Amino acid sequence: MTPDTLNKYQPQALAVLRVVTALAFMAHGTQKMFGFPASQMGGGFELFSLMGLAAVLEVFGGLAILLGVFTRPVAFVLAGQMAYAFWFVHVPMMGQGNIIPAANGGDGAALFCFVFLYLVFAGPGAFSLDEALKTRRSL
Repeated sequence: MTPDTLNKYQPQALAVLRVVTALAFMAHGTQKMFGFPASQMGGGFELFSLMGLAAVLEVFGGLAILLGVFTRPVAFVLAGQMAYAFWFVHVPMMGQGNIIPAANGGDGAALFCFVFLYLVFAGPGAFSLDEALKTRRSL
């Protein structure tokens, strides 16, 4: 495999990253909203709370990322949400302000933050509504 061969499939690989990330992210939102998949948090939440806002962003922002619609601005908002979750939820959670993700349980938040930040710069890749709309406009 040469770099040229691999580069040919870069848009499709980016789409796979986008879709898998969105599905994993949405699962966190559905855990908060509906208790599915089952978690220690249970279901139900107060809509007008930080947890409610997080659930809404995770479900509907994740859906937008999954479909590849408004990918860059939505990814920017979700990267900010995950940065907030890391610094204001996970770091203080362990009592001593541990910033090591493996020690404070913030691995997911850190990874989501940087994948979403990457999507801000890379765009949605192949198989996205953003790309379909861009192609349609140029016709």
